[in-house]
Amino acid sequence: MNIYFACSITGGRDFEPVYRAIITALLADGHVVPTAHLADPRVKLFEGQVLPGEIYERDTAWIRACEALVAEVSTPSHGVGYEVAYALNLNKPVLCVYREGQPVSKMLTGNSHPSISVKSYRDAEEAVAIIRTFLHGQI
Repeated sequence: MNIYFACSITGGRDFEPVYRAIITALLADGHVVPTAHLADPRVKLFEGQVLPGEIYERDTAWIRACEALVAEVSTPSHGVGYEVAYALNLNKPVLCVYREGQPVSKMLTGNSHPSISVKSYRDAEEAVAIIRTFLHGQI
């Protein structure tokens, strides 16, 4: 399955170990993840060399091509919110996961779109389990 993974880059990287665990699991399960580089601690350096318009065109093309979008939303991010809305506008299945206790925008938690699911997790292993269950339902 082609999965678009979204997470904070410029807003903060406090949950980077979770990003890595999610990407590692998705790849191990045989999924294609065009955004796998987002788990790399050097992602700001990589993405900083790409022009904003190029990132927009690349990422929206990846979202159009994906079968589902998974977003880690514990850290507020304009970009992740935009990506989630873009995917929902295309009626893509979207899963947003966040660390239990983290404040999450009510634009996500209150969204009644039938293609979105928002779930909290206690640790990286639980986040991966939630994602696997979600994706299993999409196959």
